[in-house]
Amino acid sequence: MHRFYISPENWDPRVLALRGSEAHHARDVLRMRAGEKLVLFNGCGREITAEIVDPGDDEIVLRKLHEAETPPLRCRIVLGQAIPKGKNIELIVQKAVEIGAAEIAPIISDRTIVQVDSETAAQKQSKWQQIAIEAAKQCGQNWLPRVHMPRKLGEFFSVAEGSFDLRLIGSLQPDAQHLKKILGPYSREHGNRPRSVLMLVGPEGDFTPAELALARRHGCLPITLGPIILRVETAAIYCLSILSYELLI
Repeated sequence: MHRFYISPENWDPRVLALRGSEAHHARDVLRMRAGEKLVLFNGCGREITAEIVDPGDDEIVLRKLHEAETPPLRCRIVLGQAIPKGKNIELIVQKAVEIGAAEIAPIISDRTIVQVDSETAAQKQSKWQQIAIEAAKQCGQNWLPRVHMPRKLGEFFSVAEGSFDLRLIGSLQPDAQHLKKILGPYSREHGNRPRSVLMLVGPEGDFTPAELALARRHGCLPITLGPIILRVETAAIYCLSILSYELLI
């Protein structure tokens, strides 16, 4: 069944309707009619199977058939992604949603090529959040990841201070460890797996030495991604896939 997003502030199981762009998509793109069934989700774990009662011009009126709740994932994984060139960030956001990231924090690094200023930051954040919504609709994810406003690394740490059990950064430095050598001792020391993890991935050319030093001062442990240098989008997917396998299953 087709899935549609209703934001938490507009979520009311007693009065169900699709409005705006979601109504347009159902009525004018998918050509859905009265009697057809669809799925609604609010991005906070709630899901409703509903039937179209009236595909009106202003809104599509629905009737609730079944309501369910999806428990949150076992670990809150936050991807801190240095903004790459081109549209690669859009692919990264999409795949991060599919793999199970809880939040995506775009980072304006010293080597970020894309121009992001105060005027364009909000526009980019809104666009990337919409990409996350579309990805969640397609992959059946009922917990919608939040895409943060783009920030420089120092600003990000000032906001995120103290909110992670484990902090990691992909690194080409010789002292970088394999992730399994970090997770094993963590579990033995704390008695369980981390419940919240920050994963920082750099831009083309990696983070600068100053940025790596800053991340280390904020508790980030450098991890190796193997002997082959990965493209930015590959590195993000690689890191999230490993963390998903180790911490979410």
